[in-house]
Amino acid sequence: MEEARDLLEAQRREALQRLASLTGDFHEVVAASRDSNADDEHDPEGATIAFERSQVTSLVQQVQQQLAEIEAAFDRLSVGTYGTCENCTQPIPLARLQVRPAARTCITCAQLRTT
Repeated sequence: MEEARDLLEAQRREALQRLASLTGDFHEVVAASRDSNADDEHDPEGATIAFERSQVTSLVQQVQQQLAEIEAAFDRLSVGTYGTCENCTQPIPLARLQVRPAARTCITCAQLRTT
């Protein structure tokens, strides 16, 4: 379980760094739109600025979701359910947990959810 904790910690650090970078990018896009005379409807650059802002917002939401999954994995570690599929209650293979330390389900159950 120590290996799992280390992998989750590494993923959390990477996600927090990405979030900080994306937040900086978002602030740059907002500042650029403030400095311009952007009227999205009439300014050809307005649509680009709106698109960039939307794209960065979406990426921030993805990283926030990843952080929530990592925190949920830490919770499972603390209560002793880490590594157990939330669907079928079978053990999640170690190889899956090494690749996706925050995995909630085994491969079989994950495939069933996507089909």
